[in-house]
Amino acid sequence: MGDTTGAGEHMGTYDERQTTGAGGDSALTAGIKRVLARVDAHAVRAAGQEATEGPPAAVLPVPAAPNPLDALVTLFGLTPFERDLVLLTAADELDPTTAARCAAAAGDPRRSYPTFSLALAALGEPHWSALTPVAPLRRWRIVELEDETRLTVSRLRLDERILHFLLDSPYLDARLHGRLRRTTAPDTLPPSYDLAASRLAEGWTREGRGADTPPVVEVTGGDPRSRAEIAAAAAARRGLGLYAMSAEDVPTDPVERDRLARLWQREAILLPAALLVEAGDLDRDQRAATGAFLAGAAVPVVVSGEDPLPTGRPGGTRVAVPRLDDDEQLALWAAAFDEAAELDDGELRSLVAQFQLPPHVVRSVAAAVGRRLPHEDGAGAAELAWRAGLEEARIGMDELGRRIEPRAGWTDLVLHERQTAVLREIVAHVRRRPTVHQEWGFAATLRRGLGVTALFAGGSGTGKTLAAEVMAKELGLDLFVVDLSQVVSKYIGETEKNLRRVFDAAERGGALLLFDEADALFGKRSEVKDSHDRYANLEVSYLLMRMEAYRGLAILTTNMKQALDTAFLRRIRFVVDFPFPAEHERAEIWRRVLPPQAPLKDIDTDLLARLTVAGGSIRNIALSGAFLAAEEGDRLRMRHMLAAARTEYLKLERSLTPAEVRGWV
Repeated sequence: MGDTTGAGEHMGTYDERQTTGAGGDSALTAGIKRVLARVDAHAVRAAGQEATEGPPAAVLPVPAAPNPLDALVTLFGLTPFERDLVLLTAADELDPTTAARCAAAAGDPRRSYPTFSLALAALGEPHWSALTPVAPLRRWRIVELEDETRLTVSRLRLDERILHFLLDSPYLDARLHGRLRRTTAPDTLPPSYDLAASRLAEGWTREGRGADTPPVVEVTGGDPRSRAEIAAAAAARRGLGLYAMSAEDVPTDPVERDRLARLWQREAILLPAALLVEAGDLDRDQRAATGAFLAGAAVPVVVSGEDPLPTGRPGGTRVAVPRLDDDEQLALWAAAFDEAAELDDGELRSLVAQFQLPPHVVRSVAAAVGRRLPHEDGAGAAELAWRAGLEEARIGMDELGRRIEPRAGWTDLVLHERQTAVLREIVAHVRRRPTVHQEWGFAATLRRGLGVTALFAGGSGTGKTLAAEVMAKELGLDLFVVDLSQVVSKYIGETEKNLRRVFDAAERGGALLLFDEADALFGKRSEVKDSHDRYANLEVSYLLMRMEAYRGLAILTTNMKQALDTAFLRRIRFVVDFPFPAEHERAEIWRRVLPPQAPLKDIDTDLLARLTVAGGSIRNIALSGAFLAAEEGDRLRMRHMLAAARTEYLKLERSLTPAEVRGWV
């Protein structure tokens, strides 16, 4: 931000700011009269006449009440001479006689405006240092030179923002519009958020005492709105407003960046306010520009981001957005729905067990439910709250995985009874978490490893994804399929970062996460021969750690269970094998995959079951055969199935055997 000379003097006075009183305008008027009287006196002296004492400024005494003029002097440390120079430029805007009086004092009718030369000659206690670029008047652009190459004779203008401030009409400088937006804190915060806000405010207080230590603090984790609310609450504790700006809007050009920094620093002192810099995924140049912008911060700044951002100043206060515990979540939901709808304690606890939404989202959910009641399909408040919670939770997940709308039920699943029983047990573990973990106290005694994790092992098309869909529908959850082969990165640390984004987003709604192609990450634990082996094992450990801590249900799928390390398998609560379907099971799949309204002709599911393919291929063959029949304008026949089967077998790089198609034609 460039030189910070003078700004540090004001950092300790934020809590002592006083609002302007009604006497501000009279103080300005009195000051202008007094300064113009000195200009008139100088004009008389310049004309060789004897100056006489006029009635001037004593007629309107400066009021004792706080006023914008005194505030400006105090905030920027102006000397009496600098104060009078500000009054002279204000007179040029407000008093129509100023032009003639300046011309008379300058002895030149063409110089009918304030200049440094006139000020040095006419005003009291003059000093040349007031003209320097690092002195308050020019550093903070309180006054501006019309031509900076002619320092003493160029016209001086009072900055418009300063003029409005003196007239007690404060506003955000128009040059900052589009870059900054006002951020306010809610009336109440959860206790843990409130504590985080206090820590941020303390960081400003502690670090703001040193003249060489810019008060930059950080808030990380959570979602951007929660970070902003905590920062706004911290600013309010210091008597500050809060304005937010994206780090992407920080100019990379040093000159533009310094101009923006000076403009904001002046604005922060005038308002007074703190700045929230929202740091997302920045490229190298933008990170460097943001770091330079923050390194010279001379007013309170809080950096917001998922990850820490180098601020150019070591040792700053860093606060992570805390995770709300169940009691805080329950109080949050209850308060939000206090006016929106009636929910009993059991319904509230079910919502708390399922969703981990930030406070502003819970308030949005309650407001949405209140607007939808009564609902056209007869859904009650609890059902509408559940739906709204799912809608809110999807926002962060849609770009990280493939969402499947659960439609299949238990009757669509063809599995051995023992596998189905395990799947139902998994559903019970997820559904009854509030009872077992909270009411029965198991969460307090076990403390960790409470996540419900499962491994689905079996060949392609054996029903692993279908089983996950059935469970998602049973639990009323979204199903998100995450392809681990797309998550795993060759760059060290990137895989964990990608996994963290997935789990952090999924935590909001407790979605059912299905990690497909786990073989891309899992395998026999490699012997650590180099750093890559060590980091590969760390990636697996990180995934399992997040799965065990996940509030929802996390499922891994694999085609090669034998390739998995038994040490990893021990950390997964359920393992379900999906065997290749026997012939009678394939016949049942054929019967279920053919819709009752489809026009069939001599279709024999027992003959079709001789095809040694899994359920996924059965669905492909049935669908392809239907399209062939529709193209011919005929009913679906065995010959259509035969043609479709040949196509499917080509894809599988197999050949139909005579035994498989015996009796078809």
